[in-house]
Amino acid sequence: MRGAGRVESPPPHPTMSHTIKKRAASPEQAAETLDRHVRETVRWHFSPETGTPYWLEFAEKAGWSPLKEVQGFADLLRFPHFDGDLLRTEPHERWVPREYKGRPFTIFETGGTTGLPKQRIGWDDYKIDYEEFSEDLDDAAFPRGGYWLMVGPTGPRRLRLAIEHLANHRGSSVYFVDLDPRWVKKLISSGQGDQAKAYMVHVIDQAMLILKHRKVEALFTTPKLLESLADQISIPEAGIKGVFCGGTEMNPQNVRFLCEEILEGETKLMPTYGNTLMGLAHCKPTFEEEDYSVTYYAPQPRAVTRVVNPEKTDEVVGYGQWGRVELTTLTRELFLPRFLERDEAIRREPWGNYHWDGAGEVRPFAKEKKKIVEGVY
Repeated sequence: MRGAGRVESPPPHPTMSHTIKKRAASPEQAAETLDRHVRETVRWHFSPETGTPYWLEFAEKAGWSPLKEVQGFADLLRFPHFDGDLLRTEPHERWVPREYKGRPFTIFETGGTTGLPKQRIGWDDYKIDYEEFSEDLDDAAFPRGGYWLMVGPTGPRRLRLAIEHLANHRGSSVYFVDLDPRWVKKLISSGQGDQAKAYMVHVIDQAMLILKHRKVEALFTTPKLLESLADQISIPEAGIKGVFCGGTEMNPQNVRFLCEEILEGETKLMPTYGNTLMGLAHCKPTFEEEDYSVTYYAPQPRAVTRVVNPEKTDEVVGYGQWGRVELTTLTRELFLPRFLERDEAIRREPWGNYHWDGAGEVRPFAKEKKKIVEGVY
């Protein structure tokens, strides 16, 4: 993948403000932290000493200087929406910051049901993201130590390494049952629903073997697979204390069904929303008290989401209104401004220590929904 020659020692673990720090104590402090982090990230990716080849070339042609003119998050509106297809077409070396040159990277994929998937390279981001996510987990539901089970897509996806790192960070180890969502989606799209169901049975059978012979306290899976498991066993009686569940639309009706029927009001549900480009958002824990309406808060300042007007994407919608999710990723490893996700959500107000907007009841974006086959999600 890389040319021959001496491989330099890896740079030290990141020391910028995007490492894990105590969350901002006020909206003003959160805004100041974000603006400072934006300046540091832009300086990193656009400086000749440390910059990323793609962004250095962008600056040469932009007609303005991001390095000099970006002073805060609002200035990122000067960038166009990031074109996700660039992660399919650009050589990986174009995304390697000069400070990381010579350091082998991990390649993560997302999508790819048809054609080449988007590919993100990385080094330590997934570790930082999931260590930060760990800080909000309930130790009673996701005990430190012991064993977890992931039933979901592994292979080239960031999620596999991320879940294992999250468990290891909490002193736990993970069993894995793999599935190939691309294959399931192809089966469904081609009218082979019976084969898709047979594949799901195959996956569930493997999970059941582990649950029968090993003690598992935490589970990471999709809603459909969780339902299939619950057809075979009682999740609480199997000893599972907490379930991470995501990957599809989690509307209030679905969430209530999972909590009350599938988990029998005993095992704790942790709805999840994230992807290879963002990391993992934090779920507002009081959703059961709010008619099972789930709200997510991006892991700011490393990633920022806005709920924008689909027709005028420079503008956010009002609180309580639906809009399209826009993602900005801000780490040393990846600068990705204003990427329009294939999701829509309700813009929600800041809450607790999350002094920034949330995204509620995330679901596939209406104009994209016909193109999406959710399969096992």
